[in-house]
Amino acid sequence: MGSFADFLELEILDHVLGTGSYAAPTIYVALYTAAPSDAGGGTEVSGGGYARVAHSAYDGAAAGATSNTGAIQFATAASAWGSVSHFALLDATSAGNFLMWGTLSASRTISTGDTCQFADGALDITLD
Repeated sequence: MGSFADFLELEILDHVLGTGSYAAPTIYVALYTAAPSDAGGGTEVSGGGYARVAHSAYDGAAAGATSNTGAIQFATAASAWGSVSHFALLDATSAGNFLMWGTLSASRTISTGDTCQFADGALDITLD
């Protein structure tokens, strides 16, 4: 499950209503140990070899939802990343615009030497 960020909501409204245009960016998946909100925030994982992962392959939306096509694989943790509980989609490798976010169905503690991935179809994004 996920939510559109305030930034993306405004961009889509402007685009649909003809007062602006929005081009789809490269999407980067980020991991969080504390919940973000529509305004951003939260605590993104940092250090220990962590980096956002570019992934722009998603199924066509149906019934208000979509999911990733192909696995999303993060680097092996060089040190502990903590308990990952949320994800976000952004438009840059660092900083950038916060686009969407969601809560994982179960938190996962990432320790040194662990890998984190979303299998094909495992990252669900819904819009209601």
